[in-house]
Amino acid sequence: MSYSALAVTAVVAVLVLDLAVYRTRMVTRPVYWTAYAIIVFFQLLMNGVLTGLGVVTYDPDAIWGPRIAYAPVEDLLFGWAMVTLTLASWAAVNRRANTARRRGRDTDTRRSSTR
Repeated sequence: MSYSALAVTAVVAVLVLDLAVYRTRMVTRPVYWTAYAIIVFFQLLMNGVLTGLGVVTYDPDAIWGPRIAYAPVEDLLFGWAMVTLTLASWAAVNRRANTARRRGRDTDTRRSSTR
């Protein structure tokens, strides 16, 4: 599978996880896109440095071709997938912990089984 196909697969998988499995709907929130704008700036900065200096190189036959800040556009897709997966997973875990806490099943403190 090519780098491009893997990048698209990662984006689709994260969208399915966010919208259908975790149901956090992270990608529908304006605050997410504001935070991501900050993140993507630094991602482009680092991609530009690493690829511009030749630390990281890409096989031209394995990518689409267009580049942003010296890095292939596929890097933006992978970066988006990693950031979104992390944030959606964190939100899902926190939601589960908060739900358990509200139902009296606090995971931090357990009642003793001995009297």
